[in-house]
Amino acid sequence: MNEEMQEEPEQQRDLEWYLSILRRRHMHFLITLLIVWAAVWGASWVIPPTYKSNTLIIVEQPTMPKSYVEPNVSGDLQERLQSITEQILSRTHLITIIQKLQLYEHSRGARTVDDKIALMRKDIDIEVVRDPQNDQISAFRIFYSSRDPQVARSVTGELTDLFIKENLQSRQQASEDTTKFLRSQVSNARESLSDQEAKVREFEAQHEGELPTQQASNLQILSGLQSQLQNEQDSLNTAQQQRVYFQAMIDQYRGSHNSMQSSLKSGEGLSPIAALDQELMKLRAQLADLRSRYTDRYPDVVAVQDQIAEKVKLRQKLVAEERKSGAGTKQPLQASNAGEESDPQMNPVLAQLQGQLESNRLEIENRKKSIASLQGRIGEYQSRLNAEPIVEQKLAELTRGYEQSKENYDDLLKKESGSAMATSMEQMQQGQRFTMLDPPSLPLNPDFPNRLKFCAYGLAAGLFLGLAVVAAFEFFDDRVQTERQIRSLLPVTLIWDIPAVQSEDDLRKAKSRLVMGVVTSVFVITTILAGAVFSYLRG
Repeated sequence: MNEEMQEEPEQQRDLEWYLSILRRRHMHFLITLLIVWAAVWGASWVIPPTYKSNTLIIVEQPTMPKSYVEPNVSGDLQERLQSITEQILSRTHLITIIQKLQLYEHSRGARTVDDKIALMRKDIDIEVVRDPQNDQISAFRIFYSSRDPQVARSVTGELTDLFIKENLQSRQQASEDTTKFLRSQVSNARESLSDQEAKVREFEAQHEGELPTQQASNLQILSGLQSQLQNEQDSLNTAQQQRVYFQAMIDQYRGSHNSMQSSLKSGEGLSPIAALDQELMKLRAQLADLRSRYTDRYPDVVAVQDQIAEKVKLRQKLVAEERKSGAGTKQPLQASNAGEESDPQMNPVLAQLQGQLESNRLEIENRKKSIASLQGRIGEYQSRLNAEPIVEQKLAELTRGYEQSKENYDDLLKKESGSAMATSMEQMQQGQRFTMLDPPSLPLNPDFPNRLKFCAYGLAAGLFLGLAVVAAFEFFDDRVQTERQIRSLLPVTLIWDIPAVQSEDDLRKAKSRLVMGVVTSVFVITTILAGAVFSYLRG
């Protein structure tokens, strides 16, 4: 309890100390507050005002769906906007605007054109507006500050037109450059593809018949040639057998003819068996001639074979009867008559056999030539088939290069066609473009100085400096003001104290100071509020 009772007087004494300071130093605080606030607030009316005009430009996406026409301009709007800003803030564009609107004619520090350009760049500000959903640039604002609000609006309008035009021109130029580049690449790819096609055609012409696509036909032709070779060899063997047969027939005919001549000269006649032998020789010669032209199933061949069989049976029968009788019956013929009849019959047969033998010889020669030709062709096709793996490998390398060139050409051609459509879309202003949503504003209130803010800044500065002045006066004032200070100076403890006795004059002075303080406080507060209202209304 004692500690609490001691703390409470101390707190009361601290409060009394602050109140005593307030009573003594309120005029210092109020005068300092008023002077500082008035200085700061008055400066806001002395500083030349700067008006800021602004406009909002939205970024409109292409009206044509991307599934129909793919834009061929870089979609990074941040980089493109930065590039356009650098172009607009270039010396050429800014000089044009400065000369057109006669800017910075009476500005300090704007003696040269470069100084004017530097000042104008400081007065221009670009603020990007992003979509909160995808953090993509959806719009941007253009600000321009000037001492004249009309000039600020005019310059903002010029800058807006430049942004819109530069965007269209830059997109069109970029699109046209892309299309031009792709066309040059398509031309180069077309030449490369033509070279590859020429190489493939030249290789195919040089290796005609050895190409992989001709393997099946080569195998088929080789199989046919081998079949023809086998047939020719079989025919050659048959012809060689016929030659042996014809030669034997001629030799036999000549032997029989010589015996007949000798018998005719001796006056002997022909027996029936000898006559049958002559007929058999004729039939066999006729059969050989037919077999050289037809097969064994041909009707004439079959008929001659039947006749030969009948003659052979008849001769066997005659031989058997002659053996039974013990002697052959000869029918003499007159030598003159036999000689006359034998020559007409025997010479044509011999001539026919010799003709057939010559035909057989020619056939054998032709067969041999045909076989040699077929063997050469078979060797040629076998060489083609043997060389086909190497040709296929080389052709695959050429074809691979051709396919790559063709794929590259088709891809570039497709891109060039899409780029041409995108360029046409940009020329029709159907691509991504800048559109002015809000026209340049005409600022009615200055952007700087903001007099209402200056009023607040002056109030804050006045409060701070007023407290600092009060603290300084108290720090340098060595007079004893309170009971606490007296007790701290005495070396002994006080037993009692004598209350202060104030005269009427003291009371009147104290009352006058109080009234003066209240009036001054009301005046200061009223002045500050009036200045704030005035700043708000007049900007």
